[in-house]
Amino acid sequence: MSLTLRTISREQHLAYIQSLPAASHCQVPAWADVKTEWRSESLGWFDKGGELVGAGLVLYRQLPKIKRYLAYLPEGPVINWYAPNLDEWLQPMLAHLKQQGAFSVKMGPPVVIRRWDAPAIKAGIQDPDVKRLRDIEATHIEPRAFEVADRLRKMGWQQGEDGGAGFGDVQPRYVYQVPLANRSLDDVLKGFNQLWRRNIKKAEKAGVEVVQGGYEDLAEWQRLYEITAVRDRFRPRPLSYFQRMWTVLNNEDPNRMRLYFARHNGVNLSAATMLVVGGHVWYSYGASDNIGREVRPSNAMQWRMLRDAYAMGATVYDLRGISDSLDETDHLFGLIQFKVGTGGEAVEYVGEWDFPLNKMLHKALDMYMSRR
Repeated sequence: MSLTLRTISREQHLAYIQSLPAASHCQVPAWADVKTEWRSESLGWFDKGGELVGAGLVLYRQLPKIKRYLAYLPEGPVINWYAPNLDEWLQPMLAHLKQQGAFSVKMGPPVVIRRWDAPAIKAGIQDPDVKRLRDIEATHIEPRAFEVADRLRKMGWQQGEDGGAGFGDVQPRYVYQVPLANRSLDDVLKGFNQLWRRNIKKAEKAGVEVVQGGYEDLAEWQRLYEITAVRDRFRPRPLSYFQRMWTVLNNEDPNRMRLYFARHNGVNLSAATMLVVGGHVWYSYGASDNIGREVRPSNAMQWRMLRDAYAMGATVYDLRGISDSLDETDHLFGLIQFKVGTGGEAVEYVGEWDFPLNKMLHKALDMYMSRR
C-alpha cells in the first residue's frame, strides 16, 4: 500500500473524523483554535485510489529566539496504528514536518496497552506491597500494542518521559473509563461501589438538581473552578480559555462541549465540562465549592453526565487522567479512589513518543522544559 501525505483543509479533516466511530478531542480541527499559542496544520494520508485514510492535527510551537518548531500531535495522528507497514505512514509525516521547520516531533498514539478492572484495583489498594498500578496484574493486555511500541523503537522514536503522574503539559498516559457499549444503565449503576450508590441516593433525597449551562454561565463555572484551584494548589486557566473553547468547539459541532452544574437550594456547588467526539465522551474539567459537600453534588453530577452520555449512544464515558500511584499518602490518590467507585477500568496507553529531527535542538528543548 503506497500512501501519500499532504496538507488537507479543515473541512476534509472534520469530515474524516466524523466518518469514524470516535477520535480524541485533541485531534478535531477546532482544537487548534483552542490552543492559540501554537500554529496548526491538518495532515491527510491518501491511499493509491486517492481516498483519505488517515488524518492528524499538528500543533507547531516555536522555540524561543529561533525559527524552528516542536511539532506535536496530541493523542494522534488518527491512522491505522496496527498496519504492518507503520513506517509507510510515519516516514512521510516526518519528512513533511522537517520541511515545515520542525526540529522535533512528539505524538501520542491512541493505542491502549493494558486495562485493569475496578475489583483488581481495589485488591491492589488493599495490598501493602502494591505501590503502583503496574504492580497489579492487568485484567486485559493488548499484545498488538506491544508490537506498535517495538516498531516505533526500531524506527528511532523514543518513549517520552513517563508522565507517570498522568498530568502536566503532555496528555495523560493513564485514564479512567466507564465502558457503556452492550450494557444497560442498570448494569452501569450496579457496577458503582456502595459508597457511590449511597451518595447518589443522598443527593437525590437532599434535592440536588443537575442542570446544563451555556456560554453565559461560564463566569459561574470559573468561580467554582478558581475555588478548586486554591484548594488543590494548581494554577487555573483564565475564563477566556473556556470561553474560547466553548465557542470554537461548538461552532464546529453544536454538541462538542457541554457544561453541567449541580445545585442545592439554588446554589451551584459543583460544575464540570464535557466533550463529545462520536461515541467517546469525556468528563474534561471539574470544579466544586468548599461548601455543601454533605449533599454529594459531585456524585449526582457524574451520574447525570454518564446517563446523558449513554442516551447519546456513547460507547465509553472517559473520566480522563489518573496517577498510577496507589499509595494512600500520594496527594493524587484521592482522584483514583473517586474514579474507581464508578466501576469502570483504568486504562494505560502506549504513552507519548518523540522523534528528534535535530538532536542538538531537541536536547536544548529538554533542558529548557526541565528548568520550567
